[in-house]
Amino acid sequence: MTLEGRKKHILQAIVDDYIETAEPVASKSLLSRHPFNLSSATLRNEMSDLEQLGYLEQPHTSAGRVPSDKGYREYVDSLMRIDQLSDVQADEIRQRISTSFSELTQLLKNASSALSEQTGYVSVALTPRLRSSYLKQLKMMMIEPGKVLVVVVLSAGVVKDKLVRIPDYLTAEQLFEVSTAIEQGLCGLSLEDITLVTITSAVKDTPIPDSILNQVLFEAYTAIKQADHLELYIDGSHRLLSLPEFRDVDRAKNVFDTLSRDGMVAGYLDELSGRNGPDGTYMIRIGQEITLQGLSDCSFVTTTYNVDDKIVGNIGVIGPKRMDYSKVVSQMNFVRVLIDKHLKNDNNRMEDIG
Repeated sequence: MTLEGRKKHILQAIVDDYIETAEPVASKSLLSRHPFNLSSATLRNEMSDLEQLGYLEQPHTSAGRVPSDKGYREYVDSLMRIDQLSDVQADEIRQRISTSFSELTQLLKNASSALSEQTGYVSVALTPRLRSSYLKQLKMMMIEPGKVLVVVVLSAGVVKDKLVRIPDYLTAEQLFEVSTAIEQGLCGLSLEDITLVTITSAVKDTPIPDSILNQVLFEAYTAIKQADHLELYIDGSHRLLSLPEFRDVDRAKNVFDTLSRDGMVAGYLDELSGRNGPDGTYMIRIGQEITLQGLSDCSFVTTTYNVDDKIVGNIGVIGPKRMDYSKVVSQMNFVRVLIDKHLKNDNNRMEDIG
């Protein structure tokens, strides 16, 4: 059933008030806070209708109502007004996110921290799948005999490094020769096209015994492939403890148990890549719509950022169903635009350097 105008306005007012106060909303408080041209009895009847239609719920200990999952869904789909960021808020976020180019990891950490601080909720950021990104540079640097730092630079503006062990008797000159051959042979290939066969072919003319060479090649191959490993950054979990919804120990424990399982949260976000909402910028999941066990008392707002035309990652905010959706969406969209802009500028600068 589609809500008619008056019921929509009443539902919107109830959700707005509940977001602000965290207290069940009664008809008396609605009349005092909003310019409804209705009698108290008429308003109570409308609220009763909204409850029967499934948009409101009545806690056992209160005469007021609170939004149900269905009520929140109606609110975010058709009633919510997206706030405009103030210049001060925008500047604060810009300063928090600003970082040097080629540092996707630090950029996402900064973005996650800024989102949590600005919204007051938990923020998450997930690195993108990079298998379609191509190898731009590969350097293998001798730290000490038997210990080498492998640095992988990808076209997406991502730099990954890995400390590996190699035979102690491989010289720095031999290592440089192998590293150069690998880079020249694989540069321009996507991660998904780099195999042990292609990397072995790249060094076939290198005058180093196979017994030594094979171990170096395997370590280089592993470092390249691990550049596609998903990394999740979570910030602000402690902020949930200040919210009335999570003063219940069991409810808080369920959420914290879920947030502690990085792999599960990362997998869930990875599945959402490229599936934004109808306006192409964000998606909101409420209560039971979240398939992550333990978050049924929460809402999860997500959006994707673009590393290039094919590669996307995710950022999100987790909070109570009573979260300030308008504020979260406006700040998240602004952060997404900043990330996209940083990555675009960084890639352009890397092309200039290359």
